[in-house]
Amino acid sequence: MKHGKKYREAVKKYDTFAVLDMKQAVETVKSLSFAKFDETIDISVKLNLKKSQTVRDTMTLPNQFRSEKRVLVFCKAEKENEAKEAGAAFVGGDDLIEKIKGGWLDFDIAVATPDMMKDVGKLGMVLGRRGLMPNPKTGTVTFDLKGAISELKKGRVEFRADKTGVIHLAIGKVSMDADKIAENAKTVVGEIKRKKPAEAKGDFIQSISLASTMGPGVWTSIGND
Repeated sequence: MKHGKKYREAVKKYDTFAVLDMKQAVETVKSLSFAKFDETIDISVKLNLKKSQTVRDTMTLPNQFRSEKRVLVFCKAEKENEAKEAGAAFVGGDDLIEKIKGGWLDFDIAVATPDMMKDVGKLGMVLGRRGLMPNPKTGTVTFDLKGAISELKKGRVEFRADKTGVIHLAIGKVSMDADKIAENAKTVVGEIKRKKPAEAKGDFIQSISLASTMGPGVWTSIGND
Protein backbone atom coordinates (compact mmCIF):
# COMPACT_ATOMS: atom_id res chain seq x y z
CA MET A 1 0.00 0.00 0.00
CA LYS A 2 1.39 3.40 -1.01
CA HIS A 3 1.12 6.10 1.65
CA GLY A 4 0.93 9.84 1.14
CA LYS A 5 3.58 12.42 1.99
CA LYS A 6 2.05 13.42 5.35
CA TYR A 7 1.91 9.78 6.44
CA ARG A 8 5.54 9.22 5.50
CA GLU A 9 6.53 12.38 7.39
CA ALA A 10 4.64 11.15 10.47
CA VAL A 11 6.49 7.82 10.42
CA LYS A 12 9.83 9.67 10.63
CA LYS A 13 8.82 11.29 13.92
CA TYR A 14 8.96 8.17 16.13
CA ASP A 15 10.56 4.75 16.57
CA THR A 16 8.24 2.42 14.68
CA PHE A 17 9.62 -0.62 16.53
CA ALA A 18 9.22 0.79 20.07
CA VAL A 19 6.62 -0.75 22.39
CA LEU A 20 5.24 2.03 24.59
CA ASP A 21 3.05 1.91 27.66
CA MET A 22 -0.59 2.69 26.93
CA LYS A 23 -0.55 6.36 27.93
CA GLN A 24 2.63 7.05 25.91
CA ALA A 25 1.21 5.19 22.92
CA VAL A 26 -1.98 7.29 22.99
CA GLU A 27 -0.02 10.52 23.27
CA THR A 28 2.20 9.45 20.35
CA VAL A 29 -0.81 8.59 18.17
CA LYS A 30 -2.36 11.98 18.98
CA SER A 31 0.89 13.78 18.10
CA LEU A 32 1.15 11.95 14.76
CA SER A 33 -2.38 12.87 13.66
CA PHE A 34 -2.34 15.13 10.60
CA ALA A 35 -5.87 15.06 9.13
CA LYS A 36 -8.02 18.20 9.15
CA PHE A 37 -10.89 16.32 10.82
CA ASP A 38 -11.12 14.82 14.31
CA GLU A 39 -9.68 11.39 13.62
CA THR A 40 -10.91 8.24 15.36
CA ILE A 41 -8.33 6.24 17.32
CA ASP A 42 -8.54 2.46 16.93
CA ILE A 43 -7.01 -0.38 18.89
CA SER A 44 -5.92 -3.60 17.15
CA VAL A 45 -5.31 -6.65 19.34
CA LYS A 46 -3.70 -9.72 17.76
CA LEU A 47 -4.71 -12.93 19.54
CA ASN A 48 -3.18 -16.39 19.62
CA LEU A 49 -6.20 -18.40 18.46
CA LYS A 50 -6.67 -21.71 16.70
CA LYS A 51 -8.96 -21.79 13.67
CA SER A 52 -11.72 -23.37 15.76
CA GLN A 53 -11.54 -20.63 18.40
CA THR A 54 -13.08 -17.19 18.45
CA VAL A 55 -13.51 -14.27 20.82
CA ARG A 56 -16.70 -12.24 20.71
CA ASP A 57 -18.66 -10.18 23.22
CA THR A 58 -20.06 -6.74 23.93
CA MET A 59 -18.93 -4.07 26.38
CA THR A 60 -19.47 -0.45 27.35
CA LEU A 61 -16.45 1.84 27.24
CA PRO A 62 -15.96 4.02 30.34
CA ASN A 63 -15.47 7.18 28.25
CA GLN A 64 -17.91 7.75 25.40
CA PHE A 65 -17.07 9.62 22.22
CA ARG A 66 -19.89 8.88 19.78
CA SER A 67 -23.30 10.48 19.52
CA GLU A 68 -26.23 8.59 21.04
CA LYS A 69 -27.25 5.64 18.90
CA ARG A 70 -30.71 5.27 17.38
CA VAL A 71 -32.10 1.96 18.62
CA LEU A 72 -34.80 0.10 16.69
CA VAL A 73 -36.83 -2.58 18.48
CA PHE A 74 -38.78 -5.43 16.91
CA CYS A 75 -41.39 -6.62 19.39
CA LYS A 76 -45.03 -7.57 19.90
CA ALA A 77 -47.59 -4.94 20.89
CA GLU A 78 -47.43 -5.83 24.62
CA LYS A 79 -43.73 -4.87 24.78
CA GLU A 80 -43.95 -1.64 22.77
CA ASN A 81 -44.48 0.69 25.73
CA GLU A 82 -41.48 -0.77 27.56
CA ALA A 83 -39.29 -0.17 24.51
CA LYS A 84 -40.53 3.39 24.01
CA GLU A 85 -40.14 4.31 27.68
CA ALA A 86 -36.58 2.92 27.61
CA GLY A 87 -35.71 5.32 24.80
CA ALA A 88 -35.97 3.28 21.61
CA ALA A 89 -36.12 5.52 18.55
CA PHE A 90 -38.28 3.10 16.54
CA VAL A 91 -40.61 0.36 17.82
CA GLY A 92 -42.78 -2.07 15.91
CA GLY A 93 -43.22 -5.48 14.36
CA ASP A 94 -44.36 -6.40 10.88
CA ASP A 95 -44.66 -2.73 9.94
CA LEU A 96 -40.93 -2.15 10.55
CA ILE A 97 -40.00 -5.38 8.80
CA GLU A 98 -41.87 -4.27 5.68
CA LYS A 99 -40.34 -0.79 5.89
CA ILE A 100 -36.84 -2.26 5.99
CA LYS A 101 -37.64 -4.59 3.10
CA GLY A 102 -38.44 -1.41 1.18
CA GLY A 103 -34.93 -0.08 1.76
CA TRP A 104 -35.28 2.00 4.94
CA LEU A 105 -32.30 1.69 7.30
CA ASP A 106 -32.28 4.93 9.28
CA PHE A 107 -31.13 3.40 12.60
CA ASP A 108 -27.88 2.30 14.25
CA ILE A 109 -28.74 -0.82 16.26
CA ALA A 110 -31.57 -3.35 16.09
CA VAL A 111 -32.96 -5.24 19.09
CA ALA A 112 -35.59 -7.97 18.93
CA THR A 113 -37.58 -10.04 21.40
CA PRO A 114 -37.08 -13.80 20.86
CA ASP A 115 -40.65 -14.28 19.65
CA MET A 116 -39.96 -11.89 16.73
CA MET A 117 -36.83 -13.57 15.41
CA LYS A 118 -38.64 -15.93 13.05
CA ASP A 119 -39.93 -12.93 11.12
CA VAL A 120 -36.85 -10.72 11.64
CA GLY A 121 -34.75 -13.57 10.25
CA LYS A 122 -36.30 -12.87 6.84
CA LEU A 123 -34.24 -9.64 6.84
CA GLY A 124 -30.98 -11.61 7.11
CA MET A 125 -29.62 -10.52 3.74
CA VAL A 126 -30.31 -6.86 4.51
CA LEU A 127 -29.40 -6.58 8.19
CA GLY A 128 -26.66 -9.21 8.26
CA ARG A 129 -24.65 -7.50 5.53
CA ARG A 130 -24.62 -4.29 7.58
CA GLY A 131 -23.96 -5.89 10.95
CA LEU A 132 -27.44 -4.95 12.21
CA MET A 133 -28.99 -8.38 12.71
CA PRO A 134 -30.06 -8.94 16.35
CA ASN A 135 -28.04 -11.71 18.00
CA PRO A 136 -28.40 -13.41 21.42
CA LYS A 137 -24.59 -13.42 21.80
CA THR A 138 -24.49 -9.63 21.73
CA GLY A 139 -27.51 -9.17 23.98
CA THR A 140 -29.72 -7.80 21.22
CA VAL A 141 -32.21 -10.67 21.27
CA THR A 142 -33.92 -10.43 24.64
CA PHE A 143 -37.20 -9.87 26.48
CA ASP A 144 -35.38 -7.44 28.80
CA LEU A 145 -35.80 -4.48 26.47
CA LYS A 146 -35.32 -1.89 29.19
CA GLY A 147 -31.92 -3.30 30.18
CA ALA A 148 -30.71 -3.85 26.63
CA ILE A 149 -31.71 -0.40 25.38
CA SER A 150 -30.17 1.29 28.43
CA GLU A 151 -26.81 -0.39 27.78
CA LEU A 152 -26.91 0.30 24.04
CA LYS A 153 -27.69 3.98 24.54
CA LYS A 154 -24.73 4.20 26.93
CA GLY A 155 -22.57 3.12 24.01
CA ARG A 156 -22.27 -0.64 24.29
CA VAL A 157 -20.09 -1.95 21.46
CA GLU A 158 -19.35 -5.37 20.05
CA PHE A 159 -15.85 -6.74 19.62
CA ARG A 160 -15.04 -9.81 17.57
CA ALA A 161 -11.86 -11.47 16.33
CA ASP A 162 -11.62 -11.55 12.53
CA LYS A 163 -10.35 -14.51 10.48
CA THR A 164 -6.75 -13.56 11.24
CA GLY A 165 -7.35 -13.43 15.00
CA VAL A 166 -7.30 -9.64 15.24
CA ILE A 167 -9.86 -7.53 17.11
CA HIS A 168 -10.27 -3.97 15.82
CA LEU A 169 -12.24 -1.44 17.85
CA ALA A 170 -12.62 2.34 17.95
CA ILE A 171 -11.69 3.68 21.40
CA GLY A 172 -11.78 7.46 21.06
CA LYS A 173 -11.14 10.64 19.12
CA VAL A 174 -7.86 12.52 18.72
CA SER A 175 -9.47 15.49 20.47
CA MET A 176 -10.11 13.45 23.63
CA ASP A 177 -7.93 13.56 26.73
CA ALA A 178 -5.14 10.96 26.51
CA ASP A 179 -5.99 9.51 29.93
CA LYS A 180 -9.56 8.80 28.84
CA ILE A 181 -8.47 7.11 25.62
CA ALA A 182 -5.91 5.04 27.53
CA GLU A 183 -8.59 4.01 30.03
CA ASN A 184 -10.82 2.87 27.16
CA ALA A 185 -7.95 0.91 25.64
CA LYS A 186 -7.11 -0.83 28.91
CA THR A 187 -10.77 -1.68 29.45
CA VAL A 188 -10.95 -3.26 25.99
CA VAL A 189 -7.84 -5.36 26.60
CA GLY A 190 -9.18 -6.41 30.00
CA GLU A 191 -12.46 -7.57 28.47
CA ILE A 192 -10.63 -9.46 25.72
CA LYS A 193 -8.46 -11.24 28.30
CA ARG A 194 -11.60 -12.17 30.20
CA LYS A 195 -12.89 -13.97 27.07
CA LYS A 196 -9.75 -16.09 26.63
CA PRO A 197 -10.83 -19.60 25.53
CA ALA A 198 -10.08 -22.18 28.23
CA GLU A 199 -8.14 -24.31 25.73
CA ALA A 200 -5.97 -21.42 24.45
CA LYS A 201 -2.26 -22.06 25.03
CA GLY A 202 0.72 -19.73 25.38
CA ASP A 203 0.51 -15.94 25.38
CA PHE A 204 -3.08 -15.11 24.51
CA ILE A 205 -2.37 -11.55 23.38
CA GLN A 206 0.43 -11.43 20.82
CA SER A 207 0.47 -7.71 20.07
CA ILE A 208 -1.46 -4.47 20.59
CA SER A 209 -1.29 -1.37 18.40
CA LEU A 210 -3.05 1.97 18.27
CA ALA A 211 -3.56 4.21 15.25
CA SER A 212 -5.64 7.18 14.19
CA THR A 213 -7.80 7.05 11.06
CA MET A 214 -5.08 8.39 8.76
CA GLY A 215 -1.95 7.96 10.87
CA PRO A 216 0.60 5.17 11.37
CA GLY A 217 0.35 2.48 14.03
CA VAL A 218 2.08 2.60 17.42
CA TRP A 219 2.89 -0.57 19.37
CA THR A 220 1.80 -0.81 22.99
CA SER A 221 1.49 -3.43 25.68
CA ILE A 222 -0.06 -3.98 29.08
CA GLY A 223 1.22 -7.53 29.32
CA ASN A 224 -0.29 -11.02 29.40
CA ASP A 225 -1.88 -12.75 32.36
